[in-house]
Amino acid sequence: MDNNIQQRITASFNKQGLMHTLDAKLALIQAGEVHITVPFSAHLSQQHGYLHAGAVTSIVDSACGYAALTMAPTGYEVVTAEFKINLLRPALGPAFIAIGKVQNAGKLLTVCTGEVRKLDDNGTVGKTVALIQATIVNVVHNG
Repeated sequence: MDNNIQQRITASFNKQGLMHTLDAKLALIQAGEVHITVPFSAHLSQQHGYLHAGAVTSIVDSACGYAALTMAPTGYEVVTAEFKINLLRPALGPAFIAIGKVQNAGKLLTVCTGEVRKLDDNGTVGKTVALIQATIVNVVHNG
């Protein structure tokens, strides 16, 4: 994968206020796959003390979108058209990793799947807390 797409994704990610608010970080960028990590924080929790489903969904949606961007034609950006998420278990742990993967990249639509998994203190990847299927649309970049 060319270095330009990694730079584009990093620059785009750094402009996302929500990712900054979540303290999310890019962990991997490769052709058709992007990983994003987020540490647990009480200000991102819901009433039972789990990482809020909105935070879980946000990081895996972004991981899928950026995975799609690695496959988008030159001159295009991406936006999410739709997704379905399954929350499998409470998001309990010190950190989480969202893994977005391209399943099929077309001219205008890219279908991705993703998962959010618990990360232990030692970096061991644990149980899956959420699964997503997303449709990402390539849009002409106007800027």
